[in-house]
Amino acid sequence: MKKYLIAGLGNIGEDYAETRHNIGFKILDALAGASNISFKTDRYADVAYLKVKNKELVLIKPSTYMNLSGKAINYWLQHEKIPLQNLLVVVDEIALPFGAIRLKGKGSDGGHNGLKSINQILGRQDYPRLRFGIGNDYPKGGQVNYVLGEWEAQEITDLKPRIELSCGAIETFALAGLNTAMNEYNKK
Repeated sequence: MKKYLIAGLGNIGEDYAETRHNIGFKILDALAGASNISFKTDRYADVAYLKVKNKELVLIKPSTYMNLSGKAINYWLQHEKIPLQNLLVVVDEIALPFGAIRLKGKGSDGGHNGLKSINQILGRQDYPRLRFGIGNDYPKGGQVNYVLGEWEAQEITDLKPRIELSCGAIETFALAGLNTAMNEYNKK
């Protein structure tokens, strides 16, 4: 059975649970919840195993905090013997409008500390990622407070269908490949 590592980035703890920066956790929670599976705490991450047709998705929510995400991802890639092209990192993105999703096969960290950690520890940038737009409606110098801030009431209402769309993109990535997933979801 072909395995995939789906890593949703975020920060552990109640203080961060509903912040924009934790959208990776939120998407993986929705994916697991839709299949009635739950996460269990393991080394460097909360982990759940999801079977989708003939594929196994190893879902991880790193417990290393955002800035050390690479440590958890590197460990689970090796532990599960998953090739780099079968990794998908789910991450928040201020350069995209709220709710927009973009799948890419590689790229820079764009100033994102989670991606910076992954790039540094893996020593490369050519791994797939799903970027979820959180917008950039903050004053100059206010990025940290915005990213670590909680969703606005209207955003919470609009979030559910965008999270469901992201879950579909993850399953398509595993079942049909990155290019098909990009073609199908990058325009929605």
